[in-house]
Amino acid sequence: MSPKSFRYFIFNKPYGVLSQFTDKEGRKTLSGLYNFTKDVYPVGRLDLDSEGLLLLTNDKHLIDYLLNPRNKHEREYYVQVEGIPEERDLNKLREGVIIQDKKTLPAKAKIITEPSIPPRVPPVRERRNIPTTWISLTLTEGKNRQVRRMTANIGFPTLRLIRVRIKNILLGKLKSGEVKELSVREAAKLKE
Repeated sequence: MSPKSFRYFIFNKPYGVLSQFTDKEGRKTLSGLYNFTKDVYPVGRLDLDSEGLLLLTNDKHLIDYLLNPRNKHEREYYVQVEGIPEERDLNKLREGVIIQDKKTLPAKAKIITEPSIPPRVPPVRERRNIPTTWISLTLTEGKNRQVRRMTANIGFPTLRLIRVRIKNILLGKLKSGEVKELSVREAAKLKE
């Protein structure tokens, strides 16, 4: 396939949608939300309960590059957790925690102000007498449900999870369910 025929899309995956095109159980998939070209595939996944930036392409070299754990590209998430973590809690995330009998790679973690985003549909479960906190968590690996397992490990369950960045491609102002096709020049940033 020539580079001219490569296609690159970013998609703001809504809550309750699988990061795949078919599902035997009849759940919502990518195919029901946008008419992607047949040869385009998601690069990595966001679980059913997660939202945010999903990259889709037919550039197999880019897919291999981004999915190879040796390349350690950054993925940033905004995570709403139950409770108020302290600096010592965030330090555990920064140093790596044990999940599934393996230590995670060091992460970048900091408390952020609540991002300016629309409420989730359906709404996040919140308890009146338990506060919530937003954290920016940046990982360089992608184990199954890793962010959720990491925050649970330090005692702060994840309530809402939104991926906002893959390397230097940002979710930006893309609304839930919206798709934007990247130019070849924009997509080249993923290879830098």
